[in-house]
Amino acid sequence: MKRKLKHLTLVMSAYNKTDAHPLTFILIGIPGLEAAHIWISIPFSVVYLLALLGNCSLLFIVKTDPSLREPMYLFLCMLAVADLVVCTTAVPKLLSLFWFHDREIRFEACLTQVFLIHSCSTMESGFFLAMAFDRYVAICNPLRHSAILTHTVIGGTGLAIVLRGTALLSPHPFLLRWLPYCRTNVISHTYCEFMALIKIACAETRIRRAYSLTVAFLTGGVDFILIVCSYVLILRTVFHLPSKDARLKTLGTCGSHVCVILVSYTPAFFSFFTHRFGHRVALHVHIFVANIYLLVPPMVNPIIYGIRTKRIRDRVLKLFSFSKPLK
Repeated sequence: MKRKLKHLTLVMSAYNKTDAHPLTFILIGIPGLEAAHIWISIPFSVVYLLALLGNCSLLFIVKTDPSLREPMYLFLCMLAVADLVVCTTAVPKLLSLFWFHDREIRFEACLTQVFLIHSCSTMESGFFLAMAFDRYVAICNPLRHSAILTHTVIGGTGLAIVLRGTALLSPHPFLLRWLPYCRTNVISHTYCEFMALIKIACAETRIRRAYSLTVAFLTGGVDFILIVCSYVLILRTVFHLPSKDARLKTLGTCGSHVCVILVSYTPAFFSFFTHRFGHRVALHVHIFVANIYLLVPPMVNPIIYGIRTKRIRDRVLKLFSFSKPLK
């Protein structure tokens, strides 16, 4: 297997010395774990199916229940759509690679994958911030919650988050398209990623790396800082409540949001920092974590909200109950 891969690499490298813009890239999957690809695909496919089921069920429940048309649930639906786009953009090709050794991906499809994954990941971060703002208003200014977060404001916020992700990440495919790939077209990854393509380009990429780093900070970094600030204000308000039961009940309304933030941001920050500073981290570890970032949050988010939010949990039980019709 290693000999075949080495031969393929040499052939493609020789081909690309005469063609700076290859028609296709070659994805090799998880380096060093090629023999285990079929086994790795089993949990990956299960997680993907659970993500599809969970997020589609969540969207259906909120759509069919008018009582759930509140800011938290509407932002949660926006997050579910972004999660579905991210994992569906990467996983089918990933499973095709693992199951059928389908390593080729067309140049245009690769750039499309880069744009969708990075832009929708940026949108996810924005929706986390919007949900944090919802919790801040609900706890720190509860009497004006419905007046501040109207449906118009919610729709405008969602549109602004989508436009921000689209505008800031749209240059990424063009920055990659204008690069020459004259050394190799083999990508050591399971999907097309901005930094993975930057690493195989045979040109100066310092400005492109700086732009990517700046965008990452202005989106995920700033969003995370604002989320932390919102929770500092929330905790300050909670600790001024008169009774312990009131404090615990109020904090309980934030539990689901805190859980999904930890699940999403932990692998995201690990992947981000290892790409740029973690040169001693094994490549297969980085790629494995990058796949966890794409797969696990979309699966876990609806589960966390389904378990911890009574109104969603009740609707889920009714949805899958054959003895009681949906009201």
